[in-house]
Amino acid sequence: MKRAFVVVILAYGLALAAAWAILWLLQVQGWPSLAALAVADGLATIVVFVFSVLTNNSSLYDPYWSVAPVPLALFWLFQPSSDGLANARHVLIFGLLCLWALRLTWNWARRWRGLEHEDWRYVDIRKSTGRWYWPVSLLGIHLMPTVLVFLGCLSLWPNLSDRGASLMPADGLAALVTLAAIAIEALADQQMESFRARPAAERTALPPGLWSWSRHPNYFGEVLFWWGLYLFVLVAHPAFWWTLIGPLAILILFLGVSIPLMEGHLSAKYPALYREYQRRVSPFLPWPPRSLPPQ
Repeated sequence: MKRAFVVVILAYGLALAAAWAILWLLQVQGWPSLAALAVADGLATIVVFVFSVLTNNSSLYDPYWSVAPVPLALFWLFQPSSDGLANARHVLIFGLLCLWALRLTWNWARRWRGLEHEDWRYVDIRKSTGRWYWPVSLLGIHLMPTVLVFLGCLSLWPNLSDRGASLMPADGLAALVTLAAIAIEALADQQMESFRARPAAERTALPPGLWSWSRHPNYFGEVLFWWGLYLFVLVAHPAFWWTLIGPLAILILFLGVSIPLMEGHLSAKYPALYREYQRRVSPFLPWPPRSLPPQ
């Protein structure tokens, strides 16, 4: 595992260096900051993809989702137009982002089983695409999530690159939603870890806690986090309402891709048990479980 983590750290360190270099070069040439940042984000993804190919494992990309937003936020914080971390509103938003990133990255690290293990979804894609796996991996597993996260991070752009914006009462609501999303994800992950640790004979069709109210509370928390960041935009920069594209795209990803894939996987693995779970528990939004009539 030490070797595996060294490879990951090397890959992401080189990705960051490449992104910084191209960003500096493009800005010197007069590119708009947002366009230059998008190219740098894409180049960093390509570097990680090269390591995925070299290790023959697309799961090397998995932490990118939670790692990339932090340098993107730092870029906006230290723009000439921003008063950076001297602004209390910036500190609040950046602090919430870092809390989310640290928790999600730690959750990946403690579950990761090394370079010999690849996410089951990627294994299935590999089987179905054959020799076309790596082009599909580049577009679907690497670049597509990078684009979605970049769109989600557009909410940070007006909120962290401004000057003199003071905290407002409505920021409290945005912070509460964002913090609640992080807490929901953390609690859901911990409850599922405890459930999986039980002997198979003790597992029931209705997992405990949040999982008895939503079949995917971790996904719900993740989507809610990006909507929480967007609420900060509506409070102070309503002219940037169009950054709604970010949380909306992420919502569509989870509802249209992630949840159907997971539902199909679990239905095939636990057909009878999961069928009952589906009948009783909401697919996404938390809701009290249904009581089934006696058989």
